[in-house]
Amino acid sequence: MHAHFERHVYHRHSHEAYSFGVTEAGAQAFRCRGGAHTSAAGMVMAFNPDDPHDGQAADALGFTYRIVHLGPELVGDVLVDARITGGAPLFASPVVTDPVLAASLRDLHAGLLGHASALRRDELTTRAVTALARRAARLSEPGRQLDGVVARAREILHDDPLADVTADDLAKAAGSSRFALYRAFRRAYGMAPSDYQRQLRLREARRLLRAGTSPADAAARTGFADQSHLHRWFVRYYGLTPGKYASGAQ
Repeated sequence: MHAHFERHVYHRHSHEAYSFGVTEAGAQAFRCRGGAHTSAAGMVMAFNPDDPHDGQAADALGFTYRIVHLGPELVGDVLVDARITGGAPLFASPVVTDPVLAASLRDLHAGLLGHASALRRDELTTRAVTALARRAARLSEPGRQLDGVVARAREILHDDPLADVTADDLAKAAGSSRFALYRAFRRAYGMAPSDYQRQLRLREARRLLRAGTSPADAAARTGFADQSHLHRWFVRYYGLTPGKYASGAQ
């Protein structure tokens, strides 16, 4: 994505991929990992998979930024090829001030959106991921340890994101009280189980849109009341409409 926002406010969400952004103008304010952060012009944003965050302009002038999402498998393959060992890169800070990284990500983004050859895109991806791992990542960071209750609740939601489960249903299946599960889930994922479920439905809607499904059909197949309901939440999570996303994917 390459966008300028003034009034748009991102709902708290996360991505299944690594997300790397460069702020080009203005400043974006957001909360991530329990802290408040600001990314101003020239700064790099680095989000790990499942890092919950929101986002909005820091002032009335808005902000312009580029962001690219790279799947964990792709990142892992690049690190293996580059002989960078120690596990997947986990970024200790979601904001990094590093002109070299910013330039590398701008080049990658331009290559993905432009007319670069497949070989050139691969080279740009390798260069950007390798630079991020070597200059900004904290390798061999222990992964987030989820207790059994949270892991079971997450598994249930992933097994069938369209299931109309209640808080009691989820708590009973996970072997916990509903209040204990709610607190533990928010600690682990930074959002309530209902928000996490909605996010899974939006990801499925996004997959359907990429496959050519109409926004109305995607809404019906992913548990949203109607197309306008999907439209509203899609914009809050991704910053663009389902129709615009579908046309861009094609």
